[in-house]
Amino acid sequence: MRYTHISAGIGLALGALGLQIPAAAAADDSDVRIDPWNAHPGSTVTVSTSACDPDADFGKGRSEMGGDFQLFAGDEEGVLTGQFQIPEGAGPGSDTITLKCPPLTKVTETYQVTGRSPTGSVSAGFGPSEDTSPESMRLALGSGLLVAAAAGGVVRMRRRPTDNRT
Repeated sequence: MRYTHISAGIGLALGALGLQIPAAAAADDSDVRIDPWNAHPGSTVTVSTSACDPDADFGKGRSEMGGDFQLFAGDEEGVLTGQFQIPEGAGPGSDTITLKCPPLTKVTETYQVTGRSPTGSVSAGFGPSEDTSPESMRLALGSGLLVAAAAGGVVRMRRRPTDNRT
C-alpha cells in the first residue's frame, strides 16, 4: 500500500518523458541529409536526398548563402548528392536549401551556419556548460524535478511512524 502513491508518481513522470520520445525521433526523419549540420564560412557542405524518383540521376539545388549547385547520382542507389561552399564572408544564422528533381519534386531543409571556423584546442575544464539552448534548459529543469520528487518520496517514507508501515 505504501508504494502505491510513489509508484503512481514515478509512472506518471516516466510516462511524460516517454511521450516526448516520438517527437524527438520524428524531428530527425527527413529525406535530406546535410553534412556538416553546423557549417562555418569557407567550408564545403554536402547535401544528399532520397526524396527524388529512384531512377532520377540529376537534380538542382539552391542554398541561400552558397548559391546554385547540381545534384548527381551518389554512391547509394536512389540518392542524389551535391556540394557547395559557404562564402568566407557569410555571417552566422540559418541557411535554407531547396532541392528540385524529377518528377516535380521540391524539398526544403534548413541547417545552421556558425560564426567562424573552429580554431585552437579543446577546453576540457570544469567550467559552466556553454550550451544554454532551450532544450538543455528543459532537460536540466526536468531532471531537477525528478530528483526533487524522488527525494521527497524518500523523506516522506522515512518520516512515517514505524508502526504504520506494512
